[in-house]
Amino acid sequence: MDSSYLSLEGKVALVTGGSKGIGKSIALAFADAGADVVIASRKLPDLEAVGEEIKAKGVKALCVSAHAKKTEELENLVQKTMDEFGKIDVLVNNAATNPAMGAIVDTDEQVFDHIVTTNLKGYFTLSKLVGKIMRDQKSGNIINISSAGGVSPAEGLGPYCISKAGINMLTKQMAMELGPYNVRVNAIAPRIVKTDFSKALWSNEKLMANEFKFTPLKVVATPEEIAQSALYLASSATNYMTGHILVVNGGAFF
Repeated sequence: MDSSYLSLEGKVALVTGGSKGIGKSIALAFADAGADVVIASRKLPDLEAVGEEIKAKGVKALCVSAHAKKTEELENLVQKTMDEFGKIDVLVNNAATNPAMGAIVDTDEQVFDHIVTTNLKGYFTLSKLVGKIMRDQKSGNIINISSAGGVSPAEGLGPYCISKAGINMLTKQMAMELGPYNVRVNAIAPRIVKTDFSKALWSNEKLMANEFKFTPLKVVATPEEIAQSALYLASSATNYMTGHILVVNGGAFF
């Protein structure tokens, strides 16, 4: 196991949306760093496959089916984690949705509600549940996967951007409130990441040609690169960082 300042040995990490994409990469990176990892998403079989990858790294894995919109399922997730490990050192809120693209004025109210309830309220609910535990522990670390769209607008992604902007303020507010209890709260705001979730963006040649006009690195991030940023925030390397929105965007300047 890693014995450097990036080590998570002895830690218990809970990662939502852990069956694929950014969440899976974060779970595996944390396992590589020595953490026992709890992963959650809606589909248990997909989680169990990742769980086997985690266990192969010599740490423990717990797979729990949970929907970000359902409070009772999030409560069950937290209870199962505490029953198994007795503590939660790191929470990564990552589960998100974006079922529609288009202008805000053309967005159906039900679609808007679905996006905000899943992305923002889901983070709020789980952060509240785990935040109470971390407050009592007098230690903990919450990492919210936000988006560069929460910092600046993105064409066709209005409701999604709004939900992510809310996550950024949730991050700062909870950092202020939980800091006195030795609990840190930060967020990562990637631009486009090469996952199935964002395939409609990075597979669009015209869109990407325009994107790269304003992105100095002229590449799309990989899930593994976002996972490395998460490990940085989860580790003792950032013990004096809280309330920060870490923008990971290839240098994009619009």
